[in-house]
Amino acid sequence: MNEINKHIEWKKLGFKFFPTKYMFVATCSDGEWKTTGCVPFGNIEISPAAGVLNYGQGLFEGLKAYSGRDGHVYLFRPQKNADRIHNGCKRLCIPPLPQDLFMEAVTEVTKANKEFIPPYQEDSVAQGALYLRPVVWGTGPVLGVAPAPSYTFVTYACPVGPYFRSGFESIKLKITENYHRAASGGTGGVKAIGNYCIGMMPAKMAKSEGFQEILYLDAKDNKHIEEVGAANFFCIKGNKLYTPALDGCILPGVTRNSILHLAKNEFAMDVHEGSISVDDIFDCDEAFASGTAAVITPIGSISYQDKEIVMNNNEPGPISKKIYQKLLDIQHGIAEDKYNWRYVIE
Repeated sequence: MNEINKHIEWKKLGFKFFPTKYMFVATCSDGEWKTTGCVPFGNIEISPAAGVLNYGQGLFEGLKAYSGRDGHVYLFRPQKNADRIHNGCKRLCIPPLPQDLFMEAVTEVTKANKEFIPPYQEDSVAQGALYLRPVVWGTGPVLGVAPAPSYTFVTYACPVGPYFRSGFESIKLKITENYHRAASGGTGGVKAIGNYCIGMMPAKMAKSEGFQEILYLDAKDNKHIEEVGAANFFCIKGNKLYTPALDGCILPGVTRNSILHLAKNEFAMDVHEGSISVDDIFDCDEAFASGTAAVITPIGSISYQDKEIVMNNNEPGPISKKIYQKLLDIQHGIAEDKYNWRYVIE
């Protein structure tokens, strides 16, 4: 174990920002992306008139580098993140980021900051990872409401511990009827930076009432489940797995896609992507949220108006546990990688 890792307790670190040494930089003007490469991590200079500061023209990705039990360092399905940021750029009128540039960035940043990659731990509660944050900003100055004239792509890294320090435990959710995270025809289906600040106040209000997060409904009818904060939602009834369909409001999560694939092909579940009403979830056996940070977060109870449903005695459900463990085993080089999801950093 290197000197840096000796002095970090990953279980206590959580998701606090902890800077590493290097970041990857590329710039774009006239529609052409040019690579600078890895440079020392530090502040960047930006005009007060930058498109991202005035009009929010920016988006980001999130993925992790894992230490495998077999000694290798892995990324988990980074090509999916590359595709998603490429498509997100199109939606925000940013020159599409080439997928090979994205792959170069996450690979080189992982290598350059290898001393910060947490060692493999058998105890998942103590398990850490190197979190990678690729971001694209409209950094050129623009006064009118229009795409910026130039752009900056930065990928930096930060070692993180488990998202929830208590481990794989159930959370309490509250359904809100007063706030929405996305609307039809908007940017809910891409990782636009503006999608995330609007959820801060509803989440803060929910936490003040003893809940861990908000469960959002659709903006049109206020009747159908969309997402858990910034995470995808799943529920289980018998052998059936349900999740909202990708209708432009739901983020196409990499973990979400992986769960659907495993549920169908590893656990022979009946998978349904479609509308999930509030009434539907009050009849389910298990529920959980998914995302890069926590992988799977079990949901123990959901409150709506004057009703509350408690699932599996407020404990993680058996199917949620199986899918969660399967994902961890693939990510950390324990299970066979039959779907070619692991990307080895040599």
